Amino acid sequence: MKDKNLPNNYNSLSLEELTDEANKMIEDLENQKDLENSIEKYQDLIKLNNIIEKKFQKSVKKISEKAKENIFKINSKKNAKRIK
Repeated sequence: MKDKNLPNNYNSLSLEELTDEANKMIEDLENQKDLENSIEKYQDLIKLNNIIEKKFQKSVKKISEKAKENIFKINSKKNAKRIK
């Protein structure tokens, strides 16, 4: 499913804001009585979930890269002290 049908501002929102938006959509769906409208809203929720998942994966990757950099710096400092 493509995320292109959802508002463009979703790409600029944080994970927390996107999660809040998904929770609002879920609440609306739970209160929905017209099944025809529900199908479209469920599809939008799935698209939003995909956006959240992609953002989460990007965040995890950034954190992992930053941790590797920090570990490398620490190891470099330890090795430099050993040589002295």
